[in-house]
Amino acid sequence: MVGRERDGEVAGGRGAHLSVAGLRARGWTVGMVRRLLGEPDLVVDHPSFRAVRTRLYRVERVEVVERSEEFRTLAATAARRSAVARAAALRRRREVLARIAAVPIDVPRLDPRRLAALAGVDGSEERGAAARLQVDHLWHHLWRYDALLSGSRGRVGRRAAESLLARRVLAAIAEAYPHLAQECARRLSASGRAVGASPPSGGRQRNWGAVGPRGPNDR
Repeated sequence: MVGRERDGEVAGGRGAHLSVAGLRARGWTVGMVRRLLGEPDLVVDHPSFRAVRTRLYRVERVEVVERSEEFRTLAATAARRSAVARAAALRRRREVLARIAAVPIDVPRLDPRRLAALAGVDGSEERGAAARLQVDHLWHHLWRYDALLSGSRGRVGRRAAESLLARRVLAAIAEAYPHLAQECARRLSASGRAVGASPPSGGRQRNWGAVGPRGPNDR
């Protein structure tokens, strides 16, 4: 019987084994596992997903390989490649953020009554609801700025880019339409992640971090 996995290591009646996740934590790559270890010593059902099979490798065999010169050479190469990849990702993130920070945000300037009509405000809404409708309408007309997000990768990098872009857009809307500044400020200070209003022309839905077109309590 195989025991529960802890930090990638599994103990059981057949001795301690390491999963692929446990090997990766020790500096292995998938390619290194295939090249240096070959077939697993044990294959078991995943404890939570029966359709998934977990490959396990005896700790004793792993430790023998890790003392070899070939492993040390491959591990050093993998570490260098990983460092280069992280540096490239950081550089892309900085480039995207710099591009978002530098580009002018061109908000269409409309007569307030015209804007209200285009946004579907008919006068029956409370003031806060009317402001939300107008900000959403302007937001839709600024979708072209989504192209600035290209190049952002990873959850953290994408979230930072979306947040900066949303803040710049809302600041530009507040400057162009002072009567909507309170609604923009409310969104800027909102917590959590707010999904944007449905895009025009059947486009994809945008999620611009905590300051999207609608706040979490707007529905």
